[in-house]
Amino acid sequence: MGINHWPEGERPREKLLNAGAQALSDAELLAIFLRVGVQGRSAVDLARDLLSSFGGLRQLLEADQASFCAARGLGSAKYAQLQATLELSRRHLASQLARGNALTSPALVRHYLSSQLRHLGHEEFAVLFLDTQHRIIRYESLFRGTLDSASVYPREVAKRALELSAGAVILAHNHPSGVAEPSDADRRITERLKDALALFEVRVLDHFVVGDGEVVSFAERGWL
Repeated sequence: MGINHWPEGERPREKLLNAGAQALSDAELLAIFLRVGVQGRSAVDLARDLLSSFGGLRQLLEADQASFCAARGLGSAKYAQLQATLELSRRHLASQLARGNALTSPALVRHYLSSQLRHLGHEEFAVLFLDTQHRIIRYESLFRGTLDSASVYPREVAKRALELSAGAVILAHNHPSGVAEPSDADRRITERLKDALALFEVRVLDHFVVGDGEVVSFAERGWL
């Protein structure tokens, strides 16, 4: 039986409008995104099948194009729609950050950095450049690959900070292994960046290491 024949209170779209998106299960939210099912399967049934096949919502949302498009009921149009939706979410977080002081919104900063870095299959080093009032100027990814003392260049970070007239920075990088615990190399890189930027009166406010579901703050560890 199609969803349009279900009781109104059980239809995902109507349920969302009446009770809010937070009241829906992962499958129900995905069904709204899918809009229609396939022969013999409603959109909710298809959503459950996909979540089971991929291993969960996160794995589905972060699947590469080939894997995503190969799944039943999906395709390039849905992949493009999903990527646009994810990017809108990231930009919404960025706009929220841009309206205030980064230090007064630590949870929002964590969420934003996680949305930018958690899904990547490679290590990436990024910087939030802030003005003297700690308002966001720009987020930029500067280095990619295995991060060590030879691959992260303090002079490049300092040069960009000067170009943007930044008064402070928040550093961030991800661990594709999923383990957010900072390494000795992470701590050495942070010290080198802190020393280099101090020469130009640019403060390093924090360094976040993004793992799978966890974000570690150097400032909270007392390492800055």
